Amino acid sequence: MNAECAMDDIIEHTPDITQVKVPLPFPLKWVNSYIVKGSGGVTVIDPGLHTEEAEQVWMRVLDRLRIRFGDIEQIVLTHYHPDHYGLAGWFQERTGVKVLLSRKGESLARRLWGDGRPLSAGIHALFLRHGMPGDIAAELLPHMDGFIPLVSPQPEITYISEGDTVKLGDRKCWVLETEGHAEGHLCFYDEEEQVMFCGDQVLPRITPNISYLPESDANPLKSFMQSLNDLSGYSVRMAFPGHREPFAAFAERAQEIVRHHERRLHLMLERMREPVSAYRLCRDVFGDNLSIHQLRFAMSETIAHTVYLVNEGKAAESERDGIIQYQSV
Repeated sequence: MNAECAMDDIIEHTPDITQVKVPLPFPLKWVNSYIVKGSGGVTVIDPGLHTEEAEQVWMRVLDRLRIRFGDIEQIVLTHYHPDHYGLAGWFQERTGVKVLLSRKGESLARRLWGDGRPLSAGIHALFLRHGMPGDIAAELLPHMDGFIPLVSPQPEITYISEGDTVKLGDRKCWVLETEGHAEGHLCFYDEEEQVMFCGDQVLPRITPNISYLPESDANPLKSFMQSLNDLSGYSVRMAFPGHREPFAAFAERAQEIVRHHERRLHLMLERMREPVSAYRLCRDVFGDNLSIHQLRFAMSETIAHTVYLVNEGKAAESERDGIIQYQSV
């Protein structure tokens, strides 16, 4: 997608909600940002990854929609992942407005891209313990450091949390903390209009990545499935996700994703009849034709599933030659 093509991807869904497809240099191709217009100004939700192409797209979008930087009253982030968070500081420099994110989300961003980048080092050590060969693991740190310019400058964050309300344009929305995909992930629910800005928590057609990270959620898959069950109780006429297109069958899609992970858990148990490392299991389930970017997510998701199975008493964890092994019981 180039900047000119992206101009065809400005979609007005309601008089106040406009979807902007911001380009990504990944297989996903784009991330959805949303412009929400109100009587006091404009809210931008999840502005995208900081690339030169994305900057160009935004300058053309704002010009086409006749929005000045001075019209923007806040930037709201569903979560800290770089494809959502990356341009927040760029916007903040040009507008001076607040950037809203959960405290947990800000903490993860600093651990990934702040001084010393401790989380990157922790992921490297985690993957080695779970059987990733050293030559492949050696690609991780430069790969992860490569995201630093894509999230810079980093914004100053104003915290929001579960139970708060925020105004998105003129919409009063409840803040829902929805764990599993990203620690501190937030959804925003307009109860009056039954509209959900759901970030990456519930996606149509594809499933969100569920990653186990060191010193974070001890059982992210359990948190995720509990979150989906909770979200299924909300009345939603239209959901606005971080990827793919807005959709209506929100509760049904949430339950489809639960069933997807139940099938994945069953598949992994079948492949754990003999002791196996998470790395070998990851390759068995996700295949060998993965970039280091894809492998990082696949590996973290595999570990999230094995941790879930151990906690449910369906698998046992052991250690052999310094490598963690899993076996179904």
